[in-house]
Amino acid sequence: MDRMEMTSASKFMSLVLRHAPQKAGITLDQNGWADAGALVAAMCRSGHNVTIEALEDIVAADGKQRFRFNGDHTMIRASQGHSVDVDVEPREAVPPAVLYHGTATKYIQAIRGGGLIPKSRLYVHLSGDAETAAKVGGRHGEAVVLTIDSARMAEDGFRFYLSDNGVWMTKGVPTEYISQSSPEGP
Repeated sequence: MDRMEMTSASKFMSLVLRHAPQKAGITLDQNGWADAGALVAAMCRSGHNVTIEALEDIVAADGKQRFRFNGDHTMIRASQGHSVDVDVEPREAVPPAVLYHGTATKYIQAIRGGGLIPKSRLYVHLSGDAETAAKVGGRHGEAVVLTIDSARMAEDGFRFYLSDNGVWMTKGVPTEYISQSSPEGP
């Protein structure tokens, strides 16, 4: 499978395992797991010529570790980023003192007004470093990196979760915990 085919297959997997399993005719269990064989069959029906071995290659090659298999590779799920109501069993964790959120300048006014909200996803995603946050924000336009006072949030009772692939998550970030030193920031 060449790189372009792998990218296309990975995007399809993201759509199906995070947002729309019905588009592939598969179901996710309460924890977001799908039968790997059923996913392979659905991908083949959708024009992605994959096998279980190719699926394993896609998962292994994904630098962001978006997907994971269960122990015997019979089930697969997305690590985080769901808009469908599943519990991917993120582990609750004490966050570092500061986390970062990458966004685009076009969203700053809305963030100033209401903080960070998950919108169509289940959680707000945060990064452990500003560089990763800048890359995420750059996907949506001119990047802005927001600094989150996660230590103070945790002290105030907010819960943080760490996904299998190292993404920090929380249900929302009120404006008082967000700072940005550039003129575009809140």
